[in-house]
Amino acid sequence: MNMLGGLTPSEFLRDYWQKKPLVIRQAFPGFQCPVSADELAGLACEEGVESRIVIENDDGKPWQLHNGPFSADRFSQLPEQDWTLLVQGLDHWVPDIADLLEHFRFIPNWRLDDVMASYAPKGGSVGPHYDQYDVFLLQAQGHRRWTFGGHCNHTSPRVEGTPLRILSSWEGEETVTLAPGDMLYLPPGIGHHGIAEDDCITLSVGFRAPTIDDVLTGFTDFLCSQSDAADHLNDPDLQVQDNPGTILPNVMDRLEGIIREKLGDRRQLALWFGQYSTAPKSMDIVVPADEPADTGDIAEAIHAGEQMRWNEGSRFAYYDFESETALFVDGEQFLLKGDARPLAPQLCSAARIDMPALARFAGDKALLGLLTTLYNQGSVYFE
Repeated sequence: MNMLGGLTPSEFLRDYWQKKPLVIRQAFPGFQCPVSADELAGLACEEGVESRIVIENDDGKPWQLHNGPFSADRFSQLPEQDWTLLVQGLDHWVPDIADLLEHFRFIPNWRLDDVMASYAPKGGSVGPHYDQYDVFLLQAQGHRRWTFGGHCNHTSPRVEGTPLRILSSWEGEETVTLAPGDMLYLPPGIGHHGIAEDDCITLSVGFRAPTIDDVLTGFTDFLCSQSDAADHLNDPDLQVQDNPGTILPNVMDRLEGIIREKLGDRRQLALWFGQYSTAPKSMDIVVPADEPADTGDIAEAIHAGEQMRWNEGSRFAYYDFESETALFVDGEQFLLKGDARPLAPQLCSAARIDMPALARFAGDKALLGLLTTLYNQGSVYFE
């Protein structure tokens, strides 16, 4: 498959990733969309599914946003053209869409977000805009004309009277029409505008990166949850000072020492980040197994050669410390030591787990217990 247009993943990351757009003709030759427009509309009526409708001219108001879930008759009330249905996290609900993500594993699991589907009749679009994240736009059905180019940021002029961040006086640098199987990569901050030329479905493979604010607040909140965070500052060497109103430099030294010590704890940083970056997007995604299994059930299924795979919405990552490996699954951490350490890379490398390799770990009671826990919490299942 020519997914990167003849580039190796290393060449793509070096020359394009977060640098410039890339149009890839027939990245997925002969691509057949695994979902129909009707199925997307059906999903948009479901409670747990995040969905939106964007109407370009809604009773004279520009670019209006409506959030799902929708009633079935909502779709019969829409205009003939110039609107778009967006269904977020489609990979969580459709295994064939989740399988698409396997083609993007040259980017770390913690950076991958989800697949959003965008259905639009002729003329439908969500307006000229830019995103804060990387995205691959795969044309899945019909044709969409994309105009893109030029760096945008929070100072770029916006259209008034809409809750969406629509660019007002933007003109792109390049225009292409994508057919099924064609794909466009866009780095963050690049303006783009896609207009449906006929009934069309576009799949957006989105990535994520935490903001500096996310990192600072997330890690400090995590540190505050540690047992010693409730300890009070002490000063057994307190001295009489000339003016009781003075805050002395040695107080600052003490505070700075504490903050540096806490923030400089790489182990805690790795444990926080692994849990943070694998936390599921919503609580509806990773649901405990209907019938809890015991270790015997799991061992039997593994020895029978059944295929174990990740729940479509689950996230797996690991971090190697010197003497142990931390496995992170859906916001939980599991510390592996000794011969158990290779289990982490085995579980994290692909959504369909290598079963002959996994069978080698199934003889260890503790590891079988871990696999059973992952099964019972809904992070893995047997196909």
